[in-house]
Amino acid sequence: MNAPQDALNVRKAAFEANKLAKRLHRQLGQAIADFNMIEPGDRVMVCVSGGKDSYALLDLLMGRQRRSDVPYEVIAVNLDQKQPGFPEHVLPEYLARVGVPFHIENQDTYSIVKRLIPEGQTMCSLCSRLRRGILYRVASELGATKIALGHHRDDMVVTLLMNMFFGGRLKSMPPKLVSDDGKHVVIRPLAYVAETDLERWAVQREFPIIPCTLCGNQENLQRVQLRKMVREWERLHPGRTDNIFNSMGRLSLSHLMDRNRYPFTTLQANGVADAAGDKAFDDDEEPCGSPAVVKLVPTTL
Repeated sequence: MNAPQDALNVRKAAFEANKLAKRLHRQLGQAIADFNMIEPGDRVMVCVSGGKDSYALLDLLMGRQRRSDVPYEVIAVNLDQKQPGFPEHVLPEYLARVGVPFHIENQDTYSIVKRLIPEGQTMCSLCSRLRRGILYRVASELGATKIALGHHRDDMVVTLLMNMFFGGRLKSMPPKLVSDDGKHVVIRPLAYVAETDLERWAVQREFPIIPCTLCGNQENLQRVQLRKMVREWERLHPGRTDNIFNSMGRLSLSHLMDRNRYPFTTLQANGVADAAGDKAFDDDEEPCGSPAVVKLVPTTL
């Protein structure tokens, strides 16, 4: 045994764990502040599914609640969809152990989805709609003023790409929105958090993860494939995911094509210089009329 090396490894692991905790709490707090997600007196209903993201959201919100000057309540809600083999004791035991008020809503959406969706087809859309309607109702019954979901930065980037690739529109998951029924405010406090950090946090905090088995793995799902693509991009080009994410908050309407949001049809020259002007991505392009510099790279045939 190498005692000095073991001690060094322990100190390094503790340092990394502390750094991760600080980063997650900072990103959560920044998202809440940037979008005014939680206000004094709010009752925040945290939707907990048993996955790493919702566990982390609840864990971080409870930690922030203890330190924050803004008084708010947290109540955890789980929708038990009656999937065969679902370990229904896990979440109540965990929620009781961490000392958070909670409500388990029992609704057999599993049978509805299995009855209406043919075998082999994607179940996510119907399952999501059913879940959303039930959670809105529960939020009203519990007097919740905010509904908190565990979507993170990578979810938002993948949703943007899904809508671009398959829906032909620029749309993603906003950090804050009014619910479909117009009665609730939905927030995503993990909007700035990377999924890889949540994976590390789940291991560190030893969350009792419950996998979703309603639809199986369904590796052919478009979202699953896009998530893999984004992961590969990030591996080859670190920072690319952040760049895509940041672009959602830095729109140049004059350089897009939405005629409803920018007056292209009535646009006229007015003689006033515009710094944004006709620049699209000029920083990486050769200026018009300047000699191109060609670098010859020797090759071996």
